[in-house]
Formats: sequence, C-alpha cells, structure tokens
Amino acid sequence: MKKMDFYIGPCVIESADLAKQIAETIIKDLEPFKNEITLHFKGSFDKANRSSMQGQRGVGFDTTLNDFQEIKHTMGCKTLTDVHTVEQISHVTTFFNNAVDVLQIPAFLCRQTDLLQAACATDKIVNIKKGQFLAPWDVKGILSKTEGAKEVWVTERGTSFGYNSLVVDYTGLSYMLDNYDTDIVFDVTHSVQKPGGLGDSSGGNRDYVPGLARAGSALGITSFFLEVHPMPDDSPSDGPNMLRLDDFEQVVKDIVAFNYKGPSK
Repeated sequence: MKKMDFYIGPCVIESADLAKQIAETIIKDLEPFKNEITLHFKGSFDKANRSSMQGQRGVGFDTTLNDFQEIKHTMGCKTLTDVHTVEQISHVTTFFNNAVDVLQIPAFLCRQTDLLQAACATDKIVNIKKGQFLAPWDVKGILSKTEGAKEVWVTERGTSFGYNSLVVDYTGLSYMLDNYDTDIVFDVTHSVQKPGGLGDSSGGNRDYVPGLARAGSALGITSFFLEVHPMPDDSPSDGPNMLRLDDFEQVVKDIVAFNYKGPSK
C-alpha cells in the first residue's frame, strides 16, 4: 500500500537551531507511523509576498539551504522549499542540488510559464500550489506547462471567498482526485488563513485545522501539508494558522485513523 506523504515544518526558517528543534520533534512524533508516512521537512528561505514592508522575510537563501543540507543529511528526511524566480532555481541546482528534493511554486505564481518550465527541467519533484483564485478544472492549463517534469504535485490551499477569507471546497478536492493523474496535496494550515490579515489572531484560525484534516483524509487525500511551530504566535509569518508543535502528533494520528482507502474489493 502506498505510504501517506506529509510536508511539515515552519512557515519560514528563522534560525538553524529552531529548524533543527522542529525537525527533531516532527521525526520523533512520526516514529510510530514510519511504515505509513513519508516525511518532507519544509521551510521558506524568503517570504517574498509579505503584505507590507514591515513583514519579516527570512534568513536568506544560502543560510536556509545550508541548514536544509545539514537537516537532510543528519536526520535522514527529504526537504521542500519554495522558489520565486528562474534565477533561484538555477542557484539551487548549481550550488545546493543535494539540499532540496522538492521545488515548490507559490500559489500567486502558479501560472508563471517560465518559472514552471524551469522547475520542471530540473531533476526535482515540483509541487505547485493551486492559486486561491483558480477553479479545480483550471489546473489543467497549469499541468500543460509541466511536460518533462520528474514528478508534479498539485496542492490545494483554500479558495478565495470574498475579501480576507478562504473556504475549503471538498467537491473541488474530489474533482482533482478524480481527474488529474498527479498527487493532490491538502495544505490544511494555509486553508485556515485570512489572506491580507493583520498578522495577529485575525490572520487565521488554527482551531479549524484538525477537523479540516480529518475531512480531507476521509475524502481520500493521502498527502498533507502542515506548518508547525513551538510558539506560533511569536512566529514572524503565518502564526495564527500554524499548528502548535505540541498539538501536531494528535492531528497526525487523526489523519491516519480517518484515511479512506477506497471501496472494499
């Protein structure tokens, strides 16, 4: 039976020590599920789409990828990070090729042809965040730009519902599961975000994450994207919608327990 895939880590890498602490906790919590789950540690080197100039962006490209390289090779987990330009993709593959397993295309850039084709021309898996503004059937156009890719995933991260609100459309998730021959990932923590929010409690609500995750698992989703942090309310990015690291293990247990494995033979 195919393993479930989990893409877990902080929103942005803040320091090497904190990244290692989070990775160690995730690996420990997932140990009981090692035969059922494949882990990718995720984190951003730069949050390039902050809502204002005051938003903190991260520790930078080279520092983050050096941290990734150490985490990957000392802890044995795969890694995922997002890229925003063709030049960043070239830099990863030239200087840090062994540090990153998955290149992620941010939702706001999901239709950028040059960026998609550059990512797909590498030897990396490409994870495309589906834009909040796209219908599930619009993903077909994106996938038409990914010819030659090693492997492509599409990640659902909520759909725009008026101003500053997102909803999770489970009929849309079902459509993508049924119509695309690629892994469909459910980014649960970004789906409870309040886009353009103030960065405090109005910026999202992590309390909804466990229920949405259970529903996705029951629908048949086997790939989950979750952001975690030991003190999310003190995080420089996406704190209100990130899971507390202490709550993470129970959410994973529920996802595994609720997983729908298809009709019985």
